[in-house]
Amino acid sequence: MPDVRETQGKTMGEGCVRAMAGATAIVLAAGQGKRMKSEVPKQFLELRGRPMLAHSLEVFQRSPLIQEIVLVTGQEDIPYCREKIVEAGGFTKVRAIVPGGQERYDSVYEGLRACGEACRWVFIHDGARPLVSEAILERAMAMVKERDACVVGMPVKDTIKIADADGSIQVTPDRSRVWMIQTPQVFRFQLVREAYSKLMALPPEARKGVTDDAMVVEQMLGRKVYLAEGSYSNIKITTPEDLAIAEVLLGEGER
Repeated sequence: MPDVRETQGKTMGEGCVRAMAGATAIVLAAGQGKRMKSEVPKQFLELRGRPMLAHSLEVFQRSPLIQEIVLVTGQEDIPYCREKIVEAGGFTKVRAIVPGGQERYDSVYEGLRACGEACRWVFIHDGARPLVSEAILERAMAMVKERDACVVGMPVKDTIKIADADGSIQVTPDRSRVWMIQTPQVFRFQLVREAYSKLMALPPEARKGVTDDAMVVEQMLGRKVYLAEGSYSNIKITTPEDLAIAEVLLGEGER
């Protein structure tokens, strides 16, 4: 799949000069969002007067930790993203807009391929999480510099049950050890690049069940992935109800 570089390093603003060398954000915006019950992909739905995706991009644009951004979207959505989101929003750190794939891991792989040669650390983020914050990025960066691989998340508030195939309760895990995982998921670049290269070398049927980047690093390399504190406000927009909640949280200044 071609590397469609719609915006290049020549457009990078002064904020990039202050950015930590080699930190790249891969922002995923290739999903269809069927549960949103909208003809418009959820990442492009309006949230507080602009596309949802713009809220995620803004945090990485403003962050002094991030040197560049790679945006991954559908092939047919590249012109829209370039003109209506990246250029309209002044997101000068976006160095490339590349087409994603059928599965999330396909899109992440294309994003990794588009990272620049200076990339040392990579933040992989869902564009449908518009409430990510600079504080979350700082905590994740501190952890990844120490541990090489981390994901942000929060301890669950509810009791969790694991069910059998017939719907009966099989086990109740200790709630104090159960976390709900968010994004960004952050890695030393060479580590996650190697893990994804091994994953993509497998036949498609062997990749089933891979739902996040931590799983790829854990299963392909046998490496531990550590937890960094996210935020209960860092929700993923999946349903119309989530969109309404995000409207309220953004209105209250939650990040």
